Amino acid sequence: MMQVHIPLKEGRTLFGRDTNAYQEGRPDYPLRIFALLEQHCAPEVHRRAFEIGPGTGQATEHLLDMGYQVSAIEPDHSLAIKLKERLNRYSQDSFTILNSTFEDAKLQTGYFDLGIAATSFHWIEPVKGLKRIFQLLRPGGWYAMWWTVFGDPNNMDAFMQRTGQLFAPLSASPSHKAGHRYPYPLQKRERTNDLTSVGFTEIISDEFRWESVMDARQTRQLVSTFSPVARLSDIERASFLNEIERIVNNDFGGTVKRNFVTAIYLARKP
Repeated sequence: MMQVHIPLKEGRTLFGRDTNAYQEGRPDYPLRIFALLEQHCAPEVHRRAFEIGPGTGQATEHLLDMGYQVSAIEPDHSLAIKLKERLNRYSQDSFTILNSTFEDAKLQTGYFDLGIAATSFHWIEPVKGLKRIFQLLRPGGWYAMWWTVFGDPNNMDAFMQRTGQLFAPLSASPSHKAGHRYPYPLQKRERTNDLTSVGFTEIISDEFRWESVMDARQTRQLVSTFSPVARLSDIERASFLNEIERIVNNDFGGTVKRNFVTAIYLARKP
């Protein structure tokens, strides 16, 4: 049976179905990601950044802590509300939340010093999206896109091997159109070519491999945020997540060690 691919438009509305699970289930990004941003893209005179698809703000907080003024573009209404709640401790002057798709967001051309997309850019048509990003940046501005792949295909953990057959019949995110062994973020040549095709230079790419020990509840929450699971019916989703939780408890004694990889691409507008 041919696998169904989740349409881009639909995917942008899936993650707000359970904002609490998304906020609690998605782990933070490795600090090395933000050290790389500090090294290459730390604010100079200007501190203007935009973020595509911030979700519940895992990356947004880091940008604000770096001193950026952030325009956060979140298409899902529920996530936009959750994001505002999370950022309440910051000055209201330091961020703006635009409840809009990136394509329709009202943003000033040539204005921004930095643009980022953290585990979100695969929901945008790549060439059109990168052309718009390029236009929004000032000369010398940087763009950074990164993803965490929740299951390192080059170092499959025991949980990933055990549950592979459960995920196989589900629909596919755009990040896994080529299969789970060759996910979008790890297609280094393709992602680099996309960036150079619209005029970006000084491209830097890196991969950070890391481990996370998760209990049954944490595993369930994380899996519930995966788009192929989120788009299931309520009954199907509950059954699927119950099985995930059962496997962690019964087959792994209540905790699993997961192997993740976070891939980042940095590029500069000349």
